[in-house]
Amino acid sequence: MAQWYELQQIESKFLEQVHQLYDDNFPMEIRQYLAQWLEAQDWEHASDNVSVATILFHGLLSQLDDQYSRFTSEPNFLLQHNIRKSKRNLQNHFQEEPELMALTINNCLKEERKILKNALLQSENQVGSSQNAVMMDKQKEFDRKVTDVKNKALEMEQDVKNLEDLQDEYDFKYKTVQSRELEHNGLAQKDLKQEKLMLRNTYYTLGLRRQKRVHQIAELLNAIEHAQNTLINEELVEWKRRQQMACIGGPPNACLDQLQNWFTCIAKCLQQIRQQLKKLEELEQKLAYEQDPITINKPALQERAQLIFKQLIQSSFVVERQPCMPTHPQRPLVLKTGVQFTVKLRLLVTLPELNYQLKVKALFDKDVNEKNTVKGFRKFNILGTNTKVMNMEESTNGSLAAEFRHLQLKEQKNAGSRTNEGPLIVTEELHSLSFETQLYQPDLVVDLEIASLPIVVISNVSQLPSGWASILWYNMLTTETKNISFFLNPPAARWSQVSEVLSWQFSSVTKRGLNNDQLSMLGEKLLGPNSNNADDLIPWTKFCKENLNEKNFPFWLWVEGILELIKKHLLCLWNDGCIVGFISKERERALLKEREPGTFLLRFSESSKEGAITFTWVEKSPNGEPLFHSVEPYTKKELSAVTFPDIIRNYKVMAAENIPDNPLRYLYPNTPKDLAFGKYYSRPKEAPEPMDVDGPKGTGYIKTELISVSEVHPSKLQTADCLLPMSPDEYADLAELVGSAEIDTVMASYN
Repeated sequence: MAQWYELQQIESKFLEQVHQLYDDNFPMEIRQYLAQWLEAQDWEHASDNVSVATILFHGLLSQLDDQYSRFTSEPNFLLQHNIRKSKRNLQNHFQEEPELMALTINNCLKEERKILKNALLQSENQVGSSQNAVMMDKQKEFDRKVTDVKNKALEMEQDVKNLEDLQDEYDFKYKTVQSRELEHNGLAQKDLKQEKLMLRNTYYTLGLRRQKRVHQIAELLNAIEHAQNTLINEELVEWKRRQQMACIGGPPNACLDQLQNWFTCIAKCLQQIRQQLKKLEELEQKLAYEQDPITINKPALQERAQLIFKQLIQSSFVVERQPCMPTHPQRPLVLKTGVQFTVKLRLLVTLPELNYQLKVKALFDKDVNEKNTVKGFRKFNILGTNTKVMNMEESTNGSLAAEFRHLQLKEQKNAGSRTNEGPLIVTEELHSLSFETQLYQPDLVVDLEIASLPIVVISNVSQLPSGWASILWYNMLTTETKNISFFLNPPAARWSQVSEVLSWQFSSVTKRGLNNDQLSMLGEKLLGPNSNNADDLIPWTKFCKENLNEKNFPFWLWVEGILELIKKHLLCLWNDGCIVGFISKERERALLKEREPGTFLLRFSESSKEGAITFTWVEKSPNGEPLFHSVEPYTKKELSAVTFPDIIRNYKVMAAENIPDNPLRYLYPNTPKDLAFGKYYSRPKEAPEPMDVDGPKGTGYIKTELISVSEVHPSKLQTADCLLPMSPDEYADLAELVGSAEIDTVMASYN
């Protein structure tokens, strides 16, 4: 019923297309009342098989009779009438051609899926386009704001230049009038009086211009401060949050170059203001008078411009790439003692005069002391080159950067090594890597400091999964960078947060994240059946510390084991969507029970900490009941010897009285096995090499191949629920039962 339910949620314009699929031959009432039953049948197969179509036709009529019986208990005469009419129409149209009915229903279901896919695709595009449009509009608006500030700064620079020219003109006229007074000894008083009048007007104009320039600079500082607050408190904060999400597998973080452009533009405007204030100071020294607006306002403007510039520079110092071991690029912020790691810093203000002027020093746990640490907290020395000079050569875009490539940590064993008395385990203990430098400018010294996101330090690679769980939990739930006591009382997370991060763990190392069905199964693991609502809370201990149900390992270590299995042995199959993966046994049986015998699906084992995969296929008993068989899960040990596609290709079930048989025919839902896995077989399906008496290519040996065989008595095939791969001893026993000829067909294949 899932498909019919989803269709009812789409937009009306797509619903109209659904309405056009149904008429009197196959009315929508039947689709509505029998939705679950209809979606569970294989109508495509029935449309090519008269006997199957006949069975389904009578099954449909029987379902309508059952529905009619239910309606008779309700006082709804109209529904009873419609059901009877629909049944008569079906009999009139399809009694003689049941395969035509199967074809009709199959086409309707196919078209429904197309309509649903188009509706969902448009919905996703609209959401994505809407989000992108909002982001683009926001960036464009801020771009306009920064451009406006830049233009005002250029205008202010020109106005100060005009003021300087006007004061030079006044100074020249003033000296000229003084000189003429001395020369003419009081003669030509009329002309001199006129010149003095003009000089006085220039003086008044000069005073007004000074007042205006001071006011202009104050207004420009207001605009810069407003833009800078938005840049620091919104744009930069959002970038840092995106960086946190990218660190734990989320979408790649971008826009840092755009931030740099904005930071640099505002910094240049502030530098212009500081330079123009110096020019005003020079004008003041040349001409000063009572209530001079420059004299009155200059100190406050200078102090304010310096303060804003200082805040901008301090905020522009960022960790561009968080600490990470090159051996584990997808697990940043987990560092192993004695293993080198890298970290990259960047100054978002790019001014040529700052090149090679900033010497950065790396410090570990700088603000940690005995008073604010928990009992048993470990201490480390930072080894390697821990000072770097920021320069533009470290980057490809001309930014000021410093990359530390050879840092490593060593525990201070003799300075209070860790005890078992501490409340935190090693992988819950958070540390901080910080960086310091100083910027020297005329009349200004700026202290710069930035800290990485919290770090987990491990001493053995086996601690990496648990350490990564701590990094996931921290960055999922907080934006703080120095809360080293976070795991003394870690908050619970909503299922909506956890499910998104879980999907990221797969999409960040493969081409596929987790779909809703897979996440639903994982939600039931954490929260119990029917309890994986978006706002359900999951405690930290449930995620990573408490054992999963009756298993001897926690939820996260189980998921991590499966991730490793996918990365090393199943990547192509996972990327192609061949693996259902996370599915309960109940759901598995519901999917397979109506499928063709030999249909199988691939799922991950729920009982293996190291990660394992199995397959389950369906057979039919003589009375038509579905029988399900699952093999013992394959771990990395088996998959290192034989690839999983080859295991599926060559898998055999061996009964005592018959020859080996491969029961796997169709990958769920209905893809022929060789079509699904053929491109991953170790050699072509039909590529035997010529043999001679000395074996292939004259080696003297018969080519052998490892395959999985399950031994089961024919009587048990009707009831067996779990088939185990045969051991070498069982192979030997089997040879005695069926003879060497039969066992050779299993154990040997020739190139």
